[in-house]
Amino acid sequence: MTSREVLVEEGSLCLIYFDERRKYIVRASRGAELHTDKGVIRLEDLIGIPYGSTCRTSIGIRYFVLKPLLVDIVLYGFKRRTQIIYPKDLASIILFSGISSGSIVVEAGTGSGVLTAFLAYLVRPEGKVYSYDISEVNIKVAKRNLELAGLLPYVTLKIKDIREGIDECDVDAVFLDMPDPWNALEASYNSLKSSGILVAFMPTIVQVGKIIKALYEHGGFIKPTIFETLLREYKPSVDELRPRTRMIGHTGYILVTRKILVQ
Repeated sequence: MTSREVLVEEGSLCLIYFDERRKYIVRASRGAELHTDKGVIRLEDLIGIPYGSTCRTSIGIRYFVLKPLLVDIVLYGFKRRTQIIYPKDLASIILFSGISSGSIVVEAGTGSGVLTAFLAYLVRPEGKVYSYDISEVNIKVAKRNLELAGLLPYVTLKIKDIREGIDECDVDAVFLDMPDPWNALEASYNSLKSSGILVAFMPTIVQVGKIIKALYEHGGFIKPTIFETLLREYKPSVDELRPRTRMIGHTGYILVTRKILVQ
């Protein structure tokens, strides 16, 4: 074993990779098994082997044991109750929010906890995410998902309508993923520190029009930036290197603005 190799410990998460369609998040544990159409994997056999190892199922099919990234845990391990924000949008949302370790942020709504997880991953260990949702079921699902990712200590989940007010003050950023973000502008303004960031994610252009109108009427934010992200994958084939026939097109619009002091 080289100094760069990391062994799978009991209780560690692993990404089981057969191919681009068959990926599984499992926990290396004694007495547990993963049943797939490619055969059975005894999860205790993963304990003590290096991440990156090549293994075989009960019927001899090859698979790889990889150390999962957060995006792997979210895509293949999270239970989904609501439509999630895609990684291509998450990257832009996080980049333009300017948050980092130690940031204090507010999010609404929690949903399945996907954006929550990435926010928590960035603000840890000293920062905090306060996530609001009106659904108790959503909060329970998000709690389970955040526990799986090991990020729950950096999140406070709240069953509350953010439109009625935000409990936290002087936060670095507010993220709105809700049907009517324009109705949360005043609460967001009161919670944000001066020059703080407001990010809203909306699937329809009608919503964008409504929040722009509300922003200009409010007067406490700079002129917003609005965009969408498109990502086109290519087939990784030497003999057929070209864009894939199918792609995820429109997913949502991202609006970014900043709080200013009203004179």
